[in-house]
Amino acid sequence: MVAVIKTGGKQYLVAEGDIVSVEKLDGAPDTTITFDNVLLLSDGADITLGTPTVKGARVEAKIVGQERAKKVWGVKYKPKKRYRLTFGHKQPLTKIEIVKIIAK
Repeated sequence: MVAVIKTGGKQYLVAEGDIVSVEKLDGAPDTTITFDNVLLLSDGADITLGTPTVKGARVEAKIVGQERAKKVWGVKYKPKKRYRLTFGHKQPLTKIEIVKIIAK
C-alpha cells in the first residue's frame, strides 16, 4: 500500500517500511506519531484520491532520530559599498519510519 501524506507544507509518497526525512517534528526517538493528512491511497489496483484528504485514513510512523540537512550557502553583496556577507543554513529534519498505513 502506498500513500501521499502532507506534513510541514510538503507532500511525501510513502510505503510501509520506508524511512523518510521530513520537516522537524517534536518528539523523542522511538515515539509514535500519526499523520491524518492523507491525500492519496493506492493498493496497486485501486486509487483513492482525497478531496482534499481521504476520510478516515491515517499513517502511523515512528521517529528514528533528529538530524540536520546538508549546509546551504548564501551570499549578500552590494556593489561599490564594500559589503559582502556569506552565510550558511542547515535545516533541521526528523527522520521517520513508516510503520502502518490505515485505509479506514
